Amino acid sequence: MVPVLLVLLLALLLFGAGFAIKVLWWIAIAVLVIWLLGFLLRSTTASGHRSRWYRW
Repeated sequence: MVPVLLVLLLALLLFGAGFAIKVLWWIAIAVLVIWLLGFLLRSTTASGHRSRWYRW
C-alpha cells in the first residue's frame, strides 16, 4: 500500500511541477512580447533621436 501511495504522490508532484513550469513559460513569453513592443514603439525626442523607454 505504501509504494502505491508514494507513486501517486510522485505523480501528483510531477503534474504540479509541469503545470507550474507551463504557466511560467506563458508568463515569460508575455513579458518578452511587452519588452519587444516597448523597445520597438518608443517615442522620439525633439531632436529626432529615440529616447530610452526604461528608467534605469
